[in-house]
Amino acid sequence: MRKIAIATALVCAAPITAAVAAEQQATSNVDAVTVYPDGASVTRVVRTTVPSGDTTLVLGDFPPGLDPASLRIEGTGPVTVGSIDARPPRPERPANNPALERRLEALRDERATLDDAIAAATARRKFVERYAAEVPFGPGEKAEGARPIGDWRQAFSAVADELAAVDVKIREAKLKQRELDREIQKVEAEARGNPPRKMEVRVDLAAAQAGEATFRITYTMRSARWMPLYDARLDSGNKDRKPAIEIVRRAEIVQQTGEDWQDVALSVSTVRTAAGGNAPELGTLIVRYPQENARPKAYYGGARAPASVAQPAPITQADEQRERRAAEQEAVVDASGFQVVFRVPGRVSVAANEGAKSLRIATGSVEPELMVRAVPAVNPTAFLEAEFKHNDEAPLLPGRVSIYRDGVFVGRSVMPATPKEENVRLGFGADEKIKVTRAVSRKNEGTSGVITTVKTDEREFKIAVRNGHARPMKIQVEDQLPVSEHQDVQVEMLPSTTAPTFKDLRDKRGVLGWVVDAKPGEQKEIKFAWRVKWPNDKAVVYQPGS
Repeated sequence: MRKIAIATALVCAAPITAAVAAEQQATSNVDAVTVYPDGASVTRVVRTTVPSGDTTLVLGDFPPGLDPASLRIEGTGPVTVGSIDARPPRPERPANNPALERRLEALRDERATLDDAIAAATARRKFVERYAAEVPFGPGEKAEGARPIGDWRQAFSAVADELAAVDVKIREAKLKQRELDREIQKVEAEARGNPPRKMEVRVDLAAAQAGEATFRITYTMRSARWMPLYDARLDSGNKDRKPAIEIVRRAEIVQQTGEDWQDVALSVSTVRTAAGGNAPELGTLIVRYPQENARPKAYYGGARAPASVAQPAPITQADEQRERRAAEQEAVVDASGFQVVFRVPGRVSVAANEGAKSLRIATGSVEPELMVRAVPAVNPTAFLEAEFKHNDEAPLLPGRVSIYRDGVFVGRSVMPATPKEENVRLGFGADEKIKVTRAVSRKNEGTSGVITTVKTDEREFKIAVRNGHARPMKIQVEDQLPVSEHQDVQVEMLPSTTAPTFKDLRDKRGVLGWVVDAKPGEQKEIKFAWRVKWPNDKAVVYQPGS
């Protein structure tokens, strides 16, 4: 047995004439799938007996959404592969269905019967109307042709009753016809409908002698994806035990390829196949005076605007709240220079169009640095945060995180994209044992100057932090200093301010941070004061900036 391989689609590599080659039908089954964040690579296996001579292997069970240019084939056997191509199935007329045809005939006959009933009722109505118009009915007892009042009333009542009865019959018949029309449309659509068609893949083969051959055909699909999910379980520790975080990676797989992946070898890869092979090219950026009546255009640096980011599918409540006590199998990590592949052990089934399937792929434990962070200018609540360095070869891809603190589910967050050796910061909910207050201790608005007067706005705040834990805690308090974008508007931080630990925190202008180490039961105080000056003939406002 010798191994044969070909990596081309729609290109003949051997002098095989398909017009004279015999066709041989064969079937395939999905054996392995690698899912990417924006697609999937599917491998089907074909086992068949190849006759001697030229043969065209016809496989009619491939999904219609495959990319024909992605077809690749390799295999073993005493054959030479000439070409491989995919084509849609030949048009077929809908198959005859006697039961549907009889049902359709019965519905149409029933509707025709209602047409006759409506026509008869309409004729009856016209007769009653003509009778009422032509028969003389006049009041009185002595006039010629007159009728007594009692006869007139009786006749009028009879005509009204007859017209009402006719209208009811016509209305009921039309309502029944409306229901029949809907049923007829449904049956007609069912009669016209075809079962889902498959793509036909044809492989040209040449064999010097008959023998058994096995082929592996790989192709890509865009209608499948995986998204990372995480569980972050914090053990906050105590004075005798260091804190630790267990990071559980999961892959949420969704596929709408039109074929079920039954009992396949499944892998997930970090490669984004739809991103293309090259970085975008920048065009020339020109500065000129605007032309009249010209509408400004947004510049994105390339030929197209940035694509919108897909939102993750909603997480289920059951996945958030239940504790997974039973052991879960994990994937084997294959990390190369430019991608990471998680190979799920055993065989897995993922049905098409049946929602998401979540698989556990990795687990790791890290020792974080705990810190309580508070922004009392916005919210007096203090929040526990944990920061750690990511040391795995596999990067952390953006995805949803279910947050657990000491075994209790406290909320959800988002994992940022993090390569190896970068820090990750996750929040673990409100810390009710840390109390933070912020109060205005002084506010002064006025004017100053002799020759040129200016307006001033001075403010001073007192921030108090109290540690209610039985162990020391590191607490970071953040506040904001106004930022001026005009030369004649001056901002200064006053000397009474407690020296901040950080300025322009996280590259945000004017954001200050103070880090305090508070012992059990200890209270710390932070002072923050600033002054703004601007010309007396102008007014300023304080607005949030980017």
